[in-house]
Amino acid sequence: QVQLVESGGGLVPAGGSRRLSCVASGFTFAMSGMSWVRQAPGKGQEWVSGISYGSITTTYADSVKGRFTISRDNAKSTLYLQMNDLKAEDTAVYYCVRGLESDWRDYNSWGPGTQVTVSS
Repeated sequence: QVQLVESGGGLVPAGGSRRLSCVASGFTFAMSGMSWVRQAPGKGQEWVSGISYGSITTTYADSVKGRFTISRDNAKSTLYLQMNDLKAEDTAVYYCVRGLESDWRDYNSWGPGTQVTVSS
């Protein structure tokens, strides 16, 4: 079955950086668009960034544009999110999901997520 395992979260000072990873299995990762989605305390899920299966297209939410970079290594079935200049409002549980901005909600596969806490 589909498995997504995120890692790399932690406590980060405001202005700091963090790199998240997500190892995927149970589906053809190399042929799947992938995204990062986050959920802050008391808020709904927010799509953060997406990358096409061939890494040709990357897209970002306005809230993270210019600070976050999404990438992938299809040989390792791994998705990454490099987060720079972190802000308190980036505090959330981060999930990698199948799909892109337009269709990630159509997939119902979730990993445990990884908590990122930005201290101000």
